[in-house]
Amino acid sequence: MLYEEWEEYYHQILEDFGFDQQKDELSARLLSGRLVGEETTHEELADLINGRVVTVAGDGPNLEEETDKAKGVLISADEATSFLLEKGLVPDVVMTDLDGKVEDLVKANERGAIVIIHAHGDNMDEIRKYAECFKGKVMGTTQSLPSGKIHNFGGFTDGDRGIFLADHFGATEINLIGFDFDNPRDKGKNVEIKKKKLNWAYVLINKLPSEKVILPEPSS
Repeated sequence: MLYEEWEEYYHQILEDFGFDQQKDELSARLLSGRLVGEETTHEELADLINGRVVTVAGDGPNLEEETDKAKGVLISADEATSFLLEKGLVPDVVMTDLDGKVEDLVKANERGAIVIIHAHGDNMDEIRKYAECFKGKVMGTTQSLPSGKIHNFGGFTDGDRGIFLADHFGATEINLIGFDFDNPRDKGKNVEIKKKKLNWAYVLINKLPSEKVILPEPSS
């Protein structure tokens, strides 16, 4: 998704959550100056994804039972990376805003995963602390206006940003594992806010071609 298409949804999200666009932009500039790894190009991502089946792994409570459904290019959403590594799976791409287990994200990066670090107004401390830990292939993203080394392919949470990335770079099919839009994993965070974010993720995913994105069955 190009920013011109994404911008409408972005401003709706800003209004719904009370986020500050200027803080998003400041965070993006901060991240741009802290990326020290090997810059990943659009061409590299296209070579990896275009014309292929992609699996995006979320960190829902159902991830363990669905891991054996992973196929094709594997994209993990932040904390799902830790579980995948435990199972001997190194994601091809990791989407993170640095609120997961950073040592596992770095480990995946050292093992060849492209780590796509997302800047938003609430994670500037994490960017200062961790962004320079990634020495392998990296890319920066923002939910606001992209510029320079910071990109925007659409999406709001780590999981749906992975789906939008796969769509943007030409995946033929996008399978979701570890996605439970009704029952977020309780990780000591504000569960109601997490549910609200997942509601947005579900709405956004449904903006993509239905024949391409294979949504999980609704939880009972």
